[in-house]
Amino acid sequence: MTGLGTLVNTGAVIVGGMAGTMLRSGIPEKYKKIVMQGIGLSVLFIGISGTIKEMLTIIDGNKLDRQFIMLMIFSLVIGGVIGELLKIEERLENIGEWFQSKLPAKGGSFSTGFVTASLVYCVGAMAIVGALEDGLSGNPSTLFAKSILDGISAVVFAATMGVGVAFSAIPVFIYQGGITLLAGFIKPWLTDAVISQMSLVGGILIFAIGINLLEIRKINVGNLLPAVFIPLVYYVIRSLAGI
Repeated sequence: MTGLGTLVNTGAVIVGGMAGTMLRSGIPEKYKKIVMQGIGLSVLFIGISGTIKEMLTIIDGNKLDRQFIMLMIFSLVIGGVIGELLKIEERLENIGEWFQSKLPAKGGSFSTGFVTASLVYCVGAMAIVGALEDGLSGNPSTLFAKSILDGISAVVFAATMGVGVAFSAIPVFIYQGGITLLAGFIKPWLTDAVISQMSLVGGILIFAIGINLLEIRKINVGNLLPAVFIPLVYYVIRSLAGI
């Protein structure tokens, strides 16, 4: 069944988020703080490892060489400009605040949990590759594995940031479901190089989320989200132009 992976992933985030929310009131503030720091460091190094994995390649003599550097820079710059024009981060925050206004329980961290978890679950390589596999071959195995990871992390996220994490299941459903549905249309352009380039940019955005979680500097990761798709757009334009 095409799309099953996204449905399972969405359910895992909801269940994990609600479980973490129930645990939240019993966790002292000092433990929430150290847990958030641990999560921030983990996300930071997940982003670093994912970026290095796609950026470095082995050449003759078993030496390491960099690849996709210029496209990475252009993707982040162009994607960032597009994101600023669309005000993606602001819109995500507004959605989180709207949900918060409709809930009886008020919590200042709702929007933070919603935006942070939405970005963490959407920009990674597993979200992109898994959704593509589900759409192209009906193979949800990658998204099943991601569901386990997301469900567990949702418990921890929600225990520190609140019920907004559970609501991040909505962007996950729309984002991954959209990629799955579009996979058949974009299949001709989905080369291994394009997927690697998209995963590379995704790894950088995960790194940026880690910086936000550690409160080193505020980066509008939501506005950088279009950067993930610039390599695909670039390759499509080149193919249509016969370059």
